Amino acid sequence: MTTINALDQEALRTMYSSLMEEYDAFKAKNLSLNMARGKPSPEQLDLSMDLLNKIESINVKDSIDIRNYGGLDGLTEMKELFAQLLQVDTNEVIVGGNSSLSLMHDTISRALLKGVVDSDAPWVKAPKVKFLCPSPGYDRHFAICEMYDIEMITIDMLDDGPDMNQVEELVRNDDTIKGIWCVPKYSNPEGTTYSDEVVDRLANMETKAKDFRIFWDDAYTVHHLTDNPPALKNILKACKDAGNPNRVFIFASTSKVTFPGSGVAVIAASEENIGFTKKLLGVQTIGADKINQLRHVRFLKDAENVKLHMKKHAEIIKPKFDLVLNKLESEFGNDDIASWGKPEGGYFISLNTLDGCATEVVKLASEAGVTLTGAGATYPYGKDPRDRNIRIAPTFPGLTELEAAMDVFCLCVKLASIKKLLGQ
Repeated sequence: MTTINALDQEALRTMYSSLMEEYDAFKAKNLSLNMARGKPSPEQLDLSMDLLNKIESINVKDSIDIRNYGGLDGLTEMKELFAQLLQVDTNEVIVGGNSSLSLMHDTISRALLKGVVDSDAPWVKAPKVKFLCPSPGYDRHFAICEMYDIEMITIDMLDDGPDMNQVEELVRNDDTIKGIWCVPKYSNPEGTTYSDEVVDRLANMETKAKDFRIFWDDAYTVHHLTDNPPALKNILKACKDAGNPNRVFIFASTSKVTFPGSGVAVIAASEENIGFTKKLLGVQTIGADKINQLRHVRFLKDAENVKLHMKKHAEIIKPKFDLVLNKLESEFGNDDIASWGKPEGGYFISLNTLDGCATEVVKLASEAGVTLTGAGATYPYGKDPRDRNIRIAPTFPGLTELEAAMDVFCLCVKLASIKKLLGQ
């Protein structure tokens, strides 16, 4: 089978005309399909409806009234559950509100204003604050940096995590580099799980900034699509073993486990980091929603029950991932105009077009009624240097809608690729 980029100019023009007829037919259908954000489907949300009926009593281990003030760092039961899931000690956990993104934002803002445990001064006192951003990465991480004028440095993502040669060279020589964003398991959007070597190098590397921090967004730690998921080495233990116990902040939540708008979030770190954070947090709040924490822990129970619950999620979303991957394989498997990852978990599939085509693909798809994450969103400042990466979010649409959206998407990739090859 002849690949598109092996065709001569005349054959490309002929194919383009034929594909445009298909494209115009899709436009005439007035579609309204969305693959822009990684949202659970209604069927996934239905899995957790029993959570709403879990407050038969208000008795908890702390012997406090969960309806009242108090409990700054969360209910003991909820801390114990997160400690199991993240493989940390209970006293290394603070349970917050519904959003891990809020915890990340607040941790950054506190560091800017007050520094961290190892700081000589608040970060904002430095002439410049910089963060390393493995990319493609999570647009909301980058948005926090952009809002606070933190300079972002793009780090290449490899098959086993960020390019550690780049990372080590940069942090060794620049004390204004204060942190790195990491989504270490089923990374957003690549679906990469960091190797043991990458975890160890992050924990052991020499940093010129003594108050350097790893922001470890373990958002998809239990979101497996296979029965034999890849293992992720314990970063907090690795940092302790390396003599850098305060180096990492770990974040997670139940957002895509139960209800994204009404979940429970957590920050885990060394006891010294936790103590420092609690002092500052005590000015901000008297405690998060303990009623929500209690109903979550009674619904989720323990790590083993979470595993069973997440299998139900996988039964719903794996067919959607399979549909997307099968469609990409059937449309581009014998071609050279697109490449993509095959994640074993998480919420996204990352696709690379020919250089310079991603913006055109997203534009064409939008005009045909299919909304995608904006081209460039997976890079700092929204600028993909090669304009090729597109994040596909297959979880929210139903299978029929998803198939229609993928038909449009694949058509748009072909159209944009042919325009590129024709030099238009």
